[in-house]
Formats: sequence, structure tokens, C-alpha cells
Amino acid sequence: MATILVVDDELGIRALLSEILTDEGHTVELAENAAQARTSRERRRPDLVLLDIWMPDVDGITLLKEWGSTSQLTMPVIMMSGHGTIDTAVEATKYGAMAFLEKPITLQKLLRAVEAGLAKPAPRGHEAAPLGGGLPLRGDGGLTVESAMTGGLGLPPPQPLQLGPQSEQSFDLDRPLREARDAFEKSYFEFHLAKENGSMTRVAEKTGLERTHLYRKLKQLGVDLSRNKRSAL
Repeated sequence: MATILVVDDELGIRALLSEILTDEGHTVELAENAAQARTSRERRRPDLVLLDIWMPDVDGITLLKEWGSTSQLTMPVIMMSGHGTIDTAVEATKYGAMAFLEKPITLQKLLRAVEAGLAKPAPRGHEAAPLGGGLPLRGDGGLTVESAMTGGLGLPPPQPLQLGPQSEQSFDLDRPLREARDAFEKSYFEFHLAKENGSMTRVAEKTGLERTHLYRKLKQLGVDLSRNKRSAL
């Protein structure tokens, strides 16, 4: 598997991404600012970087430019932000970023972007990358920040989550309590994941669980979190 560097000043996001990616078999390095990111990049030479745009010391775009101008952009970089704009997305693409993930990041989009990033060849310098072969930047709201960066850069369009269990189901109660409870909980979470289009944030809010606890629970119950990831690539 790959070595992935996660750069984000928010502890909760670093912890959650680290747990998810580690569970997928990757080695994860963490950095909370640009200084730590530089050190980690030199020490481990990551295969992929998840880089937050807004950080208190040096922002992600500036760090991306720095790596590009010093020939250190030898790995794919995926930008992350909770309040990005199309201008920022285009600028990040110009300086070598391959994709943009808007926070809160759904599990499917994260895993799909990471797989696509690891499958791409390393970028060269900071030459401008084509935006989808002349992808039009319309001002009518028809182009999102994510589509500005993923429309022609190798990421497949998001696939809709397959319809999960219906809200009313029957269960075999003639079995041990633990087995019956696990079967119910699995169906319960699959239903809400389907209803919320795979958004871990919305499912966590709906079920009243913290996201890290929710992710562990889903893995424990054997809920397939990658069914769309595999079919989309």
C-alpha cells in the first residue's frame, strides 16, 4: 500500500483521515502546518498528499507553489477545504494539484480520490494542467469547485449510492440476542448511509454518534463502505 501525508491544522480531521486510511492499509503521516509537512515530505517521501488550503502559518496553495518551484512536487496532491472557491481550485490546479475535496468529505469521495491519485503518474514541476480539455468556467452556478478540479483530471464522476434496505424490514428473531442485534444495527446503518448518499457527517448527526465511533461501528458490523469506490474506478 501507499504512504500518505495528511496536512491539516484541525486535530479531529487529521485523526479521522488517519484512521480511515490506516484501516485501508496505508501508512499515514500527519502534519498540522507547513513546517511539519516539509519535514515529513523530506523524511518519508509520501506517495500522496492530502493538503488543507487554509492553515494558520503558510496556506496550502503557497506550500503547493513552493514544492512545485523547487522540483519537490514529485507526488500527487489533493487539496481540501471547507470554503474553497472556483478561483482557488483553478489556481491549485495550475500549480499541480490533481483534485479538490470539499469538507465535510464523504467517505466514498475520499477513498475514490485517493485511489485515483495513487493511480496517476507523479506531476512535473508546476506547469498548468488542462481543465477538462477546455472545461468552461461558467458564472451561473453550473460548475462546482470540485468539478473545476476533477472534470478532466482523471477522477470519475461521483456514482450514486446503491439503494440500501427499506425503512421497514423483517428480522429473524430465533437466534442469539447478539446476532439479532448486530443484524438490526447493520441494516439500520446501511439504510441511513443509503438515505444520506454515503455522507458520514450526516449519518453521524442523524444517529447521534461521533464520526470516528461511527466509522469503527460500521467496520465492526461489516458494512461495505467501498461498494461505490470499486465500481467507480
